[in-house]
Amino acid sequence: MAEKKKLSEKTLNTTFWRWWYGNLTCFSQEHMQTFGYMWAMLAPIKELYPNHDDQVKAMQAYTPFFNTEPQIGGIVVGITCGLEEARANGAEEIDDEFINSIRAGLMGPLAGIGDSLIVGTYIPILLGIALGLAEGGSPIGPLFYIVVWNVTEILFEKFIFKKGYELGGSAVDVLVGDKATAFRESILVLGQVIVGAMAASWVTISSPLVIAKDSTGADVTLISRLDGAFPKLLTCAFVLLAWFLQAKKGMSAVKVLLLFVVIGFVGSVIGVLG
Repeated sequence: MAEKKKLSEKTLNTTFWRWWYGNLTCFSQEHMQTFGYMWAMLAPIKELYPNHDDQVKAMQAYTPFFNTEPQIGGIVVGITCGLEEARANGAEEIDDEFINSIRAGLMGPLAGIGDSLIVGTYIPILLGIALGLAEGGSPIGPLFYIVVWNVTEILFEKFIFKKGYELGGSAVDVLVGDKATAFRESILVLGQVIVGAMAASWVTISSPLVIAKDSTGADVTLISRLDGAFPKLLTCAFVLLAWFLQAKKGMSAVKVLLLFVVIGFVGSVIGVLG
C-alpha cells in the first residue's frame, strides 16, 4: 500500500506567504490574480508530484482567470491545497474541472464578503482611528495603521488559509450557502453605514455665501439654511458626486481629487465655497 501523501508545514507556510505578498504578481486586466495564484500553488504541486510532467499537468488547473478580495481569498488557496493533496492520494472525483468549479464558485461570493467586511468596514475604521491619532502631525497615526493592519491582516489570513486547507471541498457549502449569503448581505449594509459615518465625520464642506438678512439684520448663509433642512447636505452631495464619477463615469480617484481641487479653488475665489 502506497504511503499517503501529506503536505508539510513548511510547504503550507511557503504557499501562504507567496499568496500573501504575491497575490497581485504580474497583475493585468486579462489575468488579474491568476499568476499570483499559480506562484502560490507551485510549492504544494512540487511536493505532491515529484515527476516534472505530473507537475506541469497539475498546474494547468490554475491557469484560468482568478480574482477575488486578496485577504479573504487566502481561504481558496488553502482549499485547493487540500484538494490537491486528496487528488495526489487517488481521489478520482477531483480533477481540473472540479478544482476550477471550486475556484470560480468561491471567488465572487468571497469578493463580496471581503470588500464589504475588510475594505468597506475594517480599513475605514482603522483609518479613522489613525487620522485621529495623526492630528497635529503626530507620527503615531501612520505607525498605528501600519502595525495594526499588518499584524491583524496576517493573523486573520493565516487562520482562514489553514481552515481552508482543513475543510477542503466541504468549505463550499459553508461559504456560499444561504447563511453565508445572509451574512454577506448584512456585512454589506454594515459597511455602507460605516462608510457613510466616516464621510459625515471626516468630510466638511461649507459655504460662506450670504443669501438673505434675518430680522435682526444678521447675515443668513446658504449653509445654515441647508443644514437646517438636511444637516451635511452639501457634504453628502460631494460624496455622492465622487461616487458617481468613479462608479458610473469610470474616472480614477486621482482625477476626481484633481477635479475637486479645481472646484474648491474656483468656489473659494468666487465666494461660493469656504
